[in-house]
Amino acid sequence: MTTWFVTRHPGAVEWAARRDLVVDRLVSHLNTDDVEEGDEVIGTLPINLVAEVCARGGSYLHLSLRVPETLRGQELSADQLDACGARIERYDVRRLGLDSIVLV
Repeated sequence: MTTWFVTRHPGAVEWAARRDLVVDRLVSHLNTDDVEEGDEVIGTLPINLVAEVCARGGSYLHLSLRVPETLRGQELSADQLDACGARIERYDVRRLGLDSIVLV
């Protein structure tokens, strides 16, 4: 089993280190083809990639937080992540249909 942490944010890396989060692979981009059954993926991935992780037998743990409008678009420090209530939450996501909707 491999624990992945997907982030490009130094504040998130520091936040995780402060919590002694054990990570095998720290990556800024996840290729879901590399995820194997039993792997854990931590990050803030788009829902379609989360569904791919889960379909491959992996677990997804989301770095959840509530970012106020005044901080949106900014690089957050570990302290700011704490102030925004950062936490790790497990999600199980699956795609429900095979059809895609195309908006024109």
